[in-house]
Amino acid sequence: MADRQEAVPEQPRSKHGVLALVIALLIVAAIVIAGVVPRRRASAALEKETNDLAIPTVVVMHPKLGAPQNEVVLPGNIQAFNDSPIYARTNGYLKKWYVDIGARVKAGQLLADIETPEVDQQLDQARADLNTAQANYHLSEITAQRYQDLLKTDSVSKQDVDNATGDFAAKKAMVASAESNVKRLEELQSFEKIYAPFDGVITARNTDIGHLINSGAGAPVTELFHMAATQELRVYINVPQQYSQSAKPGLVADLTLQEFPGRRFKGTLVRTADSIDVASRTLLVEVDVDNRGGELLPGAYAEVHLKVPAGSPAFILPVSALIFRSDGLQVGTVQNGNRAALVNITLGRDMGNEVEVVSGLTADDSVIVNPPDSIVSGETVRITAAQPNAPGSDASGSP
Repeated sequence: MADRQEAVPEQPRSKHGVLALVIALLIVAAIVIAGVVPRRRASAALEKETNDLAIPTVVVMHPKLGAPQNEVVLPGNIQAFNDSPIYARTNGYLKKWYVDIGARVKAGQLLADIETPEVDQQLDQARADLNTAQANYHLSEITAQRYQDLLKTDSVSKQDVDNATGDFAAKKAMVASAESNVKRLEELQSFEKIYAPFDGVITARNTDIGHLINSGAGAPVTELFHMAATQELRVYINVPQQYSQSAKPGLVADLTLQEFPGRRFKGTLVRTADSIDVASRTLLVEVDVDNRGGELLPGAYAEVHLKVPAGSPAFILPVSALIFRSDGLQVGTVQNGNRAALVNITLGRDMGNEVEVVSGLTADDSVIVNPPDSIVSGETVRITAAQPNAPGSDASGSP
């Protein structure tokens, strides 16, 4: 009985040991499960993330339609509508000048007087020679008439009559020659007075009282005055070849100058050279500007804003959308919602942060902004919304 009583307390101990073992195994299993399951989940998440990152995420935008008119800004030189140097046509000394630089003169206004004593003396001599020739002419005329009357009565020979008639014709020619010489010297004397050839402003005076004036016979010619007509000005510009077909007479052109900030002077394209310059591949055109106010000065530099009609619809894209590759200039587009397609384009104007695309795009194309360097046609892409301040983002950038 004593042995049985001693064995009874050992049974509970055995049960407690089994229970402890089971609990330990459960703890170990829980630890193993807690370590393996998260790792599998992390591995699966990493695999999913890797697959997701393998698909490029892009921002797209629709091209903006360009303006129906292109404003081409070109450099231009302002020139006077008429610009002329004024020289003397006779020799002598400058007696007096009446206008100086900056003077506005009218056509026919007296500018200067030249003293020409030699021409005056030559004219006096020519007039005296004309008087002599006229006296001889009248005597020859009378003689010829008398010989004609004497021939009727056979008082003189036919030869004498012919001699008298021939002398009369010669004297008549000498009178005509003397008259022409007098007219020539009178016209030469009229050049003593220098007149303005048109309405304008005196831009230079290169002579003074007492200067020797030479008309160019065997000596260098000196320009006396320089005149410019400034009520209307010409501006010559070189239009690039791509706009040459649109640069037609009648186009509106505005002038801007640094000395007139914020102001525009209206002008009109009036004529073109109708020929492309081989060296520069440009078309020379003339723009006329009304300058009756006298604010614009000949010789000044100006920027000409030429409003050229767009020949075909053009689209505006940010420069960040361009792809430069050996296949040419391209942009990336998204087709069928998630497929990339590279499209070759042709550029028009470069406006700095934006460029003008004249061919290769339509208004419905979804253009990729900031495309990855590795993007290829047919690649799967994911479209995301543009961030408000992201470079190249556009309000119309919805897919």
